[in-house]
Amino acid sequence: MSKKLTQEQVLQIEGHAKAIRSGIVAMVTEAQSGHPGGSLSATDILATLYFAEMNIDPKNPQKIDRDRLVLSKGHAAPALYATLAERGFFPKEELLTLRKINSRLQGHPSMTSVPGVDMSTGSLGQGLSVAAGMALAARLDDRTHRVYTILGDGELEEGMVWEGAMFAAHYKLDHLMAFVDFNGLQIDGPVSEVMSPLPIPEKWRAFNWNVIEIDGHDINAIYEAIQTAKTVKDQPTMIVAKTIKGKGVCQMENVAGWHGKAPSREECELFMGQLNEIEEGGN
Repeated sequence: MSKKLTQEQVLQIEGHAKAIRSGIVAMVTEAQSGHPGGSLSATDILATLYFAEMNIDPKNPQKIDRDRLVLSKGHAAPALYATLAERGFFPKEELLTLRKINSRLQGHPSMTSVPGVDMSTGSLGQGLSVAAGMALAARLDDRTHRVYTILGDGELEEGMVWEGAMFAAHYKLDHLMAFVDFNGLQIDGPVSEVMSPLPIPEKWRAFNWNVIEIDGHDINAIYEAIQTAKTVKDQPTMIVAKTIKGKGVCQMENVAGWHGKAPSREECELFMGQLNEIEEGGN
């Protein structure tokens, strides 16, 4: 794709994002367990990466020159699973096995069992360091693939994040690109009240990262930020994406209680109706 998306391309990615959101709601409801709020907030970032940017091949998930993604906020696994299924890494029907015995789709993603998962994650704070290690390894192996990682804003309260930030800046890992899913809420409430990581952009600049601030639900803004980041030399890039927890389901939006709560069957029917209305309305 070019450095700008056409309107048709934007609509296609938005369509994938809507399908991913429907998958998230359906699978978490079926499991009666999981994390819908932060999965829905990260959906547009994942849709843009997987359908407009990343060099990947669902038929060859382990190809050596593929771009890598580390979902550092591993509890948002439903978003990653739904994205991978939408992209063709495994059948969509498998999404309804989330968190069930003998399913490969467990509560946090596993690189040993799920096609398209590049790193097992779950314990918050570790993903950035892993992604930075992947990026340095690529450089040492003289490879040109890129490494992407997505962190939660509450996750920034973990000290290991900032060790990884120092490491990536020190080694000038300009082929490493990170996103903060800045929805403002974590399981216990607003991030500003639990253990404030604010101001987020200024902190990353202080750690010598290139920082871009965007609306994390604007497909064009996400894509253009990625293209801009690819032009930056000798600095990793942090894209601070302002998002809405529970995006797409009005009862979930900006409600911390939906961080790790599964909808009832009745709620699921209502929520899926909303998502279908959005899809039919084209907005």
